[in-house]
Amino acid sequence: MIDAQVLPTPIGPLSLLCRDGVLVAAGFTADPSDMFVRLSPALQAEGLDVVDDLGPAAQAVRDYLDGDLLALDAVPVEQPGTATRKRLHEALREVKPGTTVSYAELAERAGLPRTAARAAGSACSQNLIAPFVPCHRVLPGSGGYGGYYYGVPVKEWLLAHESARL
Repeated sequence: MIDAQVLPTPIGPLSLLCRDGVLVAAGFTADPSDMFVRLSPALQAEGLDVVDDLGPAAQAVRDYLDGDLLALDAVPVEQPGTATRKRLHEALREVKPGTTVSYAELAERAGLPRTAARAAGSACSQNLIAPFVPCHRVLPGSGGYGGYYYGVPVKEWLLAHESARL
């Protein structure tokens, strides 16, 4: 069974989906089924149950919002993808709060050439576990904020929240 909880945040509701204590999806939506339909068919077959408290994952969100910017790092995550995509997601988790990297830099951090910036962008766009896998910390090398699955204002808020707490 996939357990879900919706938490209030200053930028809107955040849905968390866990399986056996491991976060498999998270996103800024009030409806956990928005994230559930993005899971693999095998995980969807387990069903979805909305619960009152997911424990450590929910506490990590509260701690992050209260200023402990490293709290999300302690939560185990798992999402599907190729070996390359998984390396990019791991590299994303190593980008420290309050800092940003370009897509080319993210590619390099994952052991890929800088020319793999498109692969890095694709990994960010397919990320199922925001903000725990912090794709909001990746900006285009050409400047600006680029895109964000949950909207640029959410990305801007997350970056401002982290910068203000350093």
